[in-house]
Amino acid sequence: VQLQASGGGLVETGGSLRLSCVVSGRASTTYVVGWFRQAPGKEREFVSAINWRLGRPDYADAVKGRFTISRDYLKDTMDLQMSSLKPEDTALYYCAAREGTVLHSAAARFPYWGQGTLVTVSS
Repeated sequence: VQLQASGGGLVETGGSLRLSCVVSGRASTTYVVGWFRQAPGKEREFVSAINWRLGRPDYADAVKGRFTISRDYLKDTMDLQMSSLKPEDTALYYCAAREGTVLHSAAARFPYWGQGTLVTVSS
């Protein structure tokens, strides 16, 4: 499985950004794809995930109500719409994938990773 993330950038507090991830090489539709982020000096943390076949999402408490994850079943892409951005959202954002249907939030459960895309929110 290969993942290619894009869409990061610099935005002011309260602004919006949309991240995209192209997912290729899947052997089936029983996958979970998700987003993690890592700020400087901090551990990588779960942001959001979605069951590829069912489209059922999960979110970290820190982003609930502000971020929306979606996937395009036909185009093999996954998006993360981020709104009401805060300086604490500044991080390198990674898309990841794992086989199965359970929406785990632990990074160790995801064997496939894309490169990161940087999101910087200025105060």
